[in-house]
Amino acid sequence: MVKVTVDGIDVDVPPGSNVLQACEAAGKEVPRFCYHERLSVAGNCRMCLVEIEKAPPKPFASCAYPVAEGMVVHTDTPMVVKARQGVMEFLLINHPLDCPICDQGGECDLQDQAVGYGRDTSRYDEHKRAVKDKNLGPLVKTVMTRCIHCTRCIRFSAEIAGVPELGATARGETMEVGTYVEKALSSELSGNLIDICPVGALTSKPYAFVARPWELNKTDSVDVLDAVGAAIRVDARGPEVLRVLPRLNEDVNEEWLADKSRFAVDGLKRRRLDSCWVKRDGRMVKASWTEAFAAIAARVQGVAGDKIGAIAGNLADAESMLALKDLMSALGSQNLDCRQDGADTDVFRRDFYTFNTSIAGIEEADAILLVGTNPRTEAPLVNARIRKRWLAGGLTVAAIGPELDLTYPAQMLGNAPALLAGLRDGSHPFAGVLKGAKKPMLILGAGALARPDGAAILAACWALAAGSHMLTPEWHGFNVLHHAASRVGGLDLGFLPGKGGKGLSAMVGGGVDVLWLLGADEIDTAKIGANTFVVYQGHHGDRGAARADVILPGAAYTEKNGTYVNTEGRVQRGQLAVYPPGEARPDWAIIRAFSAVAGKTLPYDSIEALRARLEQTNPVFARVDILPRFGCTDLTGPAGDASAVAAAPFVSPVPNYYQTDPISRASPTMAECTETFATPARAAAAE
Repeated sequence: MVKVTVDGIDVDVPPGSNVLQACEAAGKEVPRFCYHERLSVAGNCRMCLVEIEKAPPKPFASCAYPVAEGMVVHTDTPMVVKARQGVMEFLLINHPLDCPICDQGGECDLQDQAVGYGRDTSRYDEHKRAVKDKNLGPLVKTVMTRCIHCTRCIRFSAEIAGVPELGATARGETMEVGTYVEKALSSELSGNLIDICPVGALTSKPYAFVARPWELNKTDSVDVLDAVGAAIRVDARGPEVLRVLPRLNEDVNEEWLADKSRFAVDGLKRRRLDSCWVKRDGRMVKASWTEAFAAIAARVQGVAGDKIGAIAGNLADAESMLALKDLMSALGSQNLDCRQDGADTDVFRRDFYTFNTSIAGIEEADAILLVGTNPRTEAPLVNARIRKRWLAGGLTVAAIGPELDLTYPAQMLGNAPALLAGLRDGSHPFAGVLKGAKKPMLILGAGALARPDGAAILAACWALAAGSHMLTPEWHGFNVLHHAASRVGGLDLGFLPGKGGKGLSAMVGGGVDVLWLLGADEIDTAKIGANTFVVYQGHHGDRGAARADVILPGAAYTEKNGTYVNTEGRVQRGQLAVYPPGEARPDWAIIRAFSAVAGKTLPYDSIEALRARLEQTNPVFARVDILPRFGCTDLTGPAGDASAVAAAPFVSPVPNYYQTDPISRASPTMAECTETFATPARAAAAE
């Protein structure tokens, strides 16, 4: 450690730290615009000036100056104050006077630091320069006259997102930041540019002129539009969610958020189900809760338990799945499934279906094999973590599956599942890379488990991991990457066919007379038998609601307190930010209310009691926000036959990243992104 004195305070900092980091360790605030903890140092803005003893008598940019043993730093001398005022004056020379109409107003670094460190008068009376705005696509709005050339956006695009589409042209007063050739940003992380921009040059296009930050109620929650479980903050005004922003969580999403999770928020107020509907004489008509429950109870009465089934959707919370499971059990049914894609999952051990290395653990790996997955579309934040590890050096990535456009180099081994056998027996060249690595890991996409030979794929990948030193007492390198927020929670709860019970295909194919869909919109509803009575419980008028005989309006993830388990197996809690619209209610409460009407009253009437039941069902639900890291000592694999892998190539389970669930399909912003990025004609034109 290096000892540094900052304003009379002695601190020890790691070798290689810069002076700004030493100042922060001492609790001293140093203003900055271009410096960001997760980006390379640029030293552009010159705002972080300090004075250093026994150095030339001038202010130094602390972000670009390394510490030295015994260094003495002053952050508030007259020279430093005057220098910062001068820098701020130069920064404001060409900055427009549009704070009253700027969406960054109220949470703008330039505003805050101008007040804290700038002069109280201006001496500039010449004409300000103007810069033409750039069209960066449907998500990021530009007002480039406000740009102070900090280059944060350029460095984020090149370093974190791995899509170096932004850059600077010209020099001096004529310098402009843009995309060289005007085009939409093609990164799934482009919304983070809004967060890191210290001025109002890059703001949210869908959120433009909507609200001021002091008008919003802010609620900490968790994202459910993929299985990563990113920490988010939900900002609402009155009954409406206006925006979703990332929260800091070093173990999961650091401080980033994927674009779908951030911008699909406008889908929460469109195509909503806010009242009950019952089919009468072939037509859906509005009904009261009493009428809807009576219709379901009348249809269920006298039906044998093995003719009743339930399917849980990708956005379901653990409380509602447990309540529905208990209801089905009370009705005598073992017909349950939470796998809308039909994935063949072995739940004998939890590490057969979770991301055991953990997302943060990716940074320890030195070799990664991707099997049947595209992390860039299935989990952009996991992909960003892999890129971060690749940037650090010493990482080799290979993939079995379709050609991937990742943000880091990857050896494409081919799209033949038979390659797994070659890697297991050592005949494939990459087998030597895996066996020679200290901490190799395998990432198996959940979509690969949805194949007819899913069990064989799972067994083959586990056998490969066991034979490639991925499974040791100190390291667990076998990982399943899910893309459904409810999947791991449903598997933990055993929301699966019981003894003699029917699975997804049997229930959808006419094996039941009554089918309860808990937000299940990713199934092929056309296959549901014509005589099957369908109860749809959910928050959007999507595919499941279109086939329903009775519709029960539920609450979206921002409108209820719910427990979710991410792909790592990390138990997290989402919080209520706004109340559900109309007559909609939290899903577990709907199921509990119906159980009383059906004469099968469930033994809990509060979410606290239901969560106690969760912990009884599986103790992992008692570990909220805690994820123990385990190695692997038992190499016994899943039940499948590793030699029964079929020859069919892998197919991506996420053909369109921007529309994967009822919320994003209802979002006009996601529809515009689909039109811009995902339609074949536009994709071909972009290439």
